[in-house]
Amino acid sequence: MSLFAIADLHLSLGTDKPMDIFGGWSDYVTKLETNWQNKVRPEDTVVIPGDISWGMNFEQSKKDFEFINKLNGRKIISKGNHDYWWNTKNKMDKFFAENGFDTINILHNNHYSYDGYGICGTRGWISDNGEPADQKVLAREAGRLALSIESAQKAGLEPVVFLHYPPLFGNSCNYDMLEVLHKYGIKKCFYGHLHGRAHAYAINGTRDGVEYRLIASDFLHFDPLDITKIVQSDNL
Repeated sequence: MSLFAIADLHLSLGTDKPMDIFGGWSDYVTKLETNWQNKVRPEDTVVIPGDISWGMNFEQSKKDFEFINKLNGRKIISKGNHDYWWNTKNKMDKFFAENGFDTINILHNNHYSYDGYGICGTRGWISDNGEPADQKVLAREAGRLALSIESAQKAGLEPVVFLHYPPLFGNSCNYDMLEVLHKYGIKKCFYGHLHGRAHAYAINGTRDGVEYRLIASDFLHFDPLDITKIVQSDNL
């Protein structure tokens, strides 16, 4: 069983939000499906940390999840800044169950097991101007990440973190999220959110003992990244 990751699918099969207007996104749904089905097997797991569907509610996002559910493998999804359809976990679980979306799992204050590792994460946040509202959201997201990591550790698993927002970007640091990563000794952190020219400022490498990887779909050319060996590298 292999572990894959890809963020920012930005699907809009049930809404009029074409990503093709942006450079590098031409025919991206077809590319994603072809690449995914060619390399991901039914027994594999794919983590999708945020910006999954442009739908504003369950009904508008339904076709996007039909598409995702039919793709190979187990999918573990978390929230991004554009996932306006996102709701309480109970309501999302009910929506998925009622529509037979049985390959999709929601990462929200919890973890999922993969071969001795705990798949953990949350959306994260940024604070461009230090507004009090931003600080409240940052504190909440840091708390959610801590809950997710602690749930994995209690199960005897080594946590691997998936965020939507990058905890590091260029010369900027999200200290709220970094504090959690360092407190719990996280070794691997995967993130999305960055597109186009922002790729040039993404952190891909090890900083202060944590290995960071950008997994935004356009950065990966809509080809899910096999992170099995990356995750296992410290134990090989």
